[in-house]
Amino acid sequence: MKLPVISSIRKPVGLAVILGAALMVGMPAKADPSIGYQLETIAEDLGFPWDLAFLPDGTVLLTELDGRLRIIRDGVLDPTAITGVPDVYRASQGGLFDVVPHPDFATNQLLYLSYAHGDKSANATRVVRAKFDGQALSDLEVIFDVSPTKDTPVHYGGRIAFGPDGKLFITTGDGFNYREEAQNLSNTLGVIVRLNDDGSVPSDNPFVGKDGMRPEIYSYGHRSPQGLLVTDAGAVYMSEHGPQGGDEINLIEAGNNYGWPVITYGIDYSGARITPFTQMDGMEQPLKYWVPSIAPANLELYTGDLFAAWQGDFLVAGLVPGDVRRVDMEDGAAVGEEILFAEIGERIRGIQMAPDGSLYILTDGDSGAVIRVTPN
Repeated sequence: MKLPVISSIRKPVGLAVILGAALMVGMPAKADPSIGYQLETIAEDLGFPWDLAFLPDGTVLLTELDGRLRIIRDGVLDPTAITGVPDVYRASQGGLFDVVPHPDFATNQLLYLSYAHGDKSANATRVVRAKFDGQALSDLEVIFDVSPTKDTPVHYGGRIAFGPDGKLFITTGDGFNYREEAQNLSNTLGVIVRLNDDGSVPSDNPFVGKDGMRPEIYSYGHRSPQGLLVTDAGAVYMSEHGPQGGDEINLIEAGNNYGWPVITYGIDYSGARITPFTQMDGMEQPLKYWVPSIAPANLELYTGDLFAAWQGDFLVAGLVPGDVRRVDMEDGAAVGEEILFAEIGERIRGIQMAPDGSLYILTDGDSGAVIRVTPN
């Protein structure tokens, strides 16, 4: 059985059993030559492409970190950007991040955007929703701001995903210089937030009604989470950047502490030790971690038919050295890893599955591209 889209692996007790296999996968294998594919460049010369969204009518939406929301129709990039997009704080890792349609987009035309908001001295991740008529955004409404603001242009998080119950999950980063705040439940740095679709707080969130704790918080102890997905059964998975080493894939459960910066498998960029601990009571272990880092930029679960051998496996976009990692999942454990698409020769910002089972790859940089992957 492949990675479950059922709820039976959601209990932490199951993780303890599988960690030995999950963490000791060994060196990744090279791509299996028997699985043939072709790469087709759909769009190029983009300003740091960050995310894609697939709409019911076949339209593909594309965000650029530089602040533009673009349209791809019938495999062609519209040269005119969508209007009505809010101004973003564009610096270093800051800019326009995710775009996600409401689960009932076909009837309500609502899109959700995440982006860096503010200025050099005070900025934070913001999430808004707006109506989209096919050309422009209107009726923009702020539904969430990370608090407090920070003076660093990095570690925003900014990934959005809806669960099958219509609840909205948002990742936030620790702001880099404020890593200890990821353990502080009175703010929303270094956490995953869970909201209703209008930005209100669900009554069953784990910290609702607890003094000094933000009710939006679903999990905490995160560093720079840029990958997020929720299965059809409601299981939540996240990938995040460690420091130098210690990138992780985690199974996220309500109220749990994922350890940063108290435990980590990485070290500081200076070479100094951040903490002597890789494990601690009350803090969760990852399903998988990487040393050295691969800089995981997003996380996809492949459920399509075009590449049947990959069904139920994770696909992880790696910025460093620049490839996609297929993490082979069996019964909830990571049992193998394969390097894919290294021939592209670029930093990979994202990999996403289209409704037809094809894959779309985003390359990073000021001349980024969108590449479609289909079988030979």
